[in-house]
Amino acid sequence: MNLDPLNSLMSRLFFFGALVLLIVAMLEKAVNWFGYTILRDTYRAGRLLEFATILLIFVIAILLRQMREELRKPRA
Repeated sequence: MNLDPLNSLMSRLFFFGALVLLIVAMLEKAVNWFGYTILRDTYRAGRLLEFATILLIFVIAILLRQMREELRKPRA
């Protein structure tokens, strides 16, 4: 069973999800300077950055796994 397409899809999805969370966190922090809020009291900007970091850790793990599998292939 070949999981390469699924790994690639998950890696891209997690990366773009982390990017969106980073942008929302930066916007939230910027509007907080003016006394407004986007997310109300659901999540603060720091918590969104933590979620983005968690997603990026999974992306790194997926990429490292792909590199390991590539190095294990016999060379021709």
